Amino acid sequence: MRRPHRLIPDNTLFLLAEGYAWLPARFRRTDRQVVRTRLLGKPAVALRGPDAVRFFYGEGHVQRRTALPEPVLSTLFGHGSVQTLDGHAHRVRKELFMTLLDDPEGIDGLVAHVRAAWDELVRSWEQSSRVVLFDEASRVLARGVCRWAGLPLNDADADHLARDVTAMVDGFATPGPRHWRARAARRRQEAWVAGLVSEARARSSGQDGGPPARSAVAAVARHRDADGRPLDPRTAAVELLNIVRPTVAIAWFVTFAAHALHRWPEHRERLASGDDAFATAFADEVRRFYPFAPFVGGAAVRSMRWRGERIPGGALVLLDLFGQNHDPGLWDEPYRFDPGRFDPARFAAGGTETAPDVLVPQGGGDPRTGHRCPGERITVEVLKVLAVRLARLRYHVPPQDLDVPLRRVPTRPRSGFVIGGVHAAPAPRGTGAHRAS
Repeated sequence: MRRPHRLIPDNTLFLLAEGYAWLPARFRRTDRQVVRTRLLGKPAVALRGPDAVRFFYGEGHVQRRTALPEPVLSTLFGHGSVQTLDGHAHRVRKELFMTLLDDPEGIDGLVAHVRAAWDELVRSWEQSSRVVLFDEASRVLARGVCRWAGLPLNDADADHLARDVTAMVDGFATPGPRHWRARAARRRQEAWVAGLVSEARARSSGQDGGPPARSAVAAVARHRDADGRPLDPRTAAVELLNIVRPTVAIAWFVTFAAHALHRWPEHRERLASGDDAFATAFADEVRRFYPFAPFVGGAAVRSMRWRGERIPGGALVLLDLFGQNHDPGLWDEPYRFDPGRFDPARFAAGGTETAPDVLVPQGGGDPRTGHRCPGERITVEVLKVLAVRLARLRYHVPPQDLDVPLRRVPTRPRSGFVIGGVHAAPAPRGTGAHRAS
């Protein structure tokens, strides 16, 4: 006699209530390789670990096109974005982003613009008794990325864009007012940027006030998709915002870097020295230690097995990023903040370098062919430079709520990290080391 099928309860409300802790808690309750649950009424299978990363991003296993829920598309990514494509169409669209980053003026140029924007805004912080670092970092990043991308904004427009883009990220994973602000912000910015794309196409690049030929605006305007057609203005706007949005979202990591320097000030001196290897290690540890994306998801292309576990075709497949970045099976003392775990000197002394599919704060896989964030290199390079500048900045931290609530997605220190008495210190001289400054 066949046993009755056990209905797995829907966990959507538990996810909303528990945030980052939801999936790791369910892994702790099982000795299986997977966690089985339901989200938004659909069966879901959660995986974790480097082998799971390789499986999740393997060709023909998981597709994103049908899996991203409408609330996420209407806030974070945008309808018709590269994140909604798979296969050849995804590779052709993604090449647009990779070409921009591979350009000699790509990442280095963006970092230079962000660094200049930081130095400009620091002067205004020196005149203020109270600075909310999260808000100011988002302004720095918006001004820097807009100048680099060729978006014709004055500083006031860039500051408005920073607020809207921050709202898109802040409201994608929650119901209520934050979510509706995110939707409204995306509608505003898509309409405005679509107009810029139309203007760019009406002019010759680099002439008559048009965007520079090698700018992101020009590249998106002239891009042709897998069908040989240019992007319609709204989709082009979505993809331009998919350059601006993740850059501005580095404000979360900059704020976490300030939080780390406040809790563990012993790292400040070495970071302020401009030691490039340590700046990279510090940036990677910030990305590992602090919560950003709880997980990524897609839909199983067909019925499959992973490590003997059946994954039904069409089921949601979740990859537990936060849990993997704090897995004691992968990290020694995972809840200890230790940039030294990424220090090349430790590798030279016999340590093991971290594999790409182990550290996954922004997903895994190959950024050129898969869904791994192509802006991960941008995140690391920008965070390095701003963390060094932050370490050199003189300020005090007044009493405030610096808790980082794991129930809130995306989270950050409750106060936004308030500083006062800001004074930009000169860079230290003469170590001879390659500098991240």
